[in-house]
Amino acid sequence: MNRIVVVTVGKTHSGKTTFAKQLELHLKNSVTIDQDNHASFINAYYKSLRPKEGPNTLKYTITQTIVDYAVNQTDSHLVLCNSNLARNGRMEVLNYFRKNGFITILVYFNIPDHVLQVRVTESQRSKDIFRSASTFGDVLARQQKSEVLTPEISEADHLFVVTRNEEDVPIVINKICEIAEDK
Repeated sequence: MNRIVVVTVGKTHSGKTTFAKQLELHLKNSVTIDQDNHASFINAYYKSLRPKEGPNTLKYTITQTIVDYAVNQTDSHLVLCNSNLARNGRMEVLNYFRKNGFITILVYFNIPDHVLQVRVTESQRSKDIFRSASTFGDVLARQQKSEVLTPEISEADHLFVVTRNEEDVPIVINKICEIAEDK
């Protein structure tokens, strides 16, 4: 059985988690792996082990362990719900899955910043995932300052772009389910 991996790309509050949860309901034999859950776990139980600065290598290690387990011990399709804004990091993830025989799908949430600003201002999401930021507005501001290279079709086997969550998401979910059924 050929498996697929769906990798979400987008800034905070662009709809990645909501999309991943909806996709998991429709895509048979799939599991969502969300780094926000790992950050929350670390902050609740292992806060003193978090790196004081630089990348959160503890979070990445936990995520990679779960991914490795899912790849090697299950036959599930995978949905990775992360921001994946840097091309080098995306390519590393996608190449890992290619080497393991997965069909790769990128879903890019290209939601305008003014929409995201409203969403973070009105957000009721838990802040228990933060290590250095104090608000989702801080996260968005940091992401807006970083160099984000728009995903290109050459990065994955399939690329979908979501610009309007309500209209685009059901269409993208249906197309991904069709890809899975065809494999």
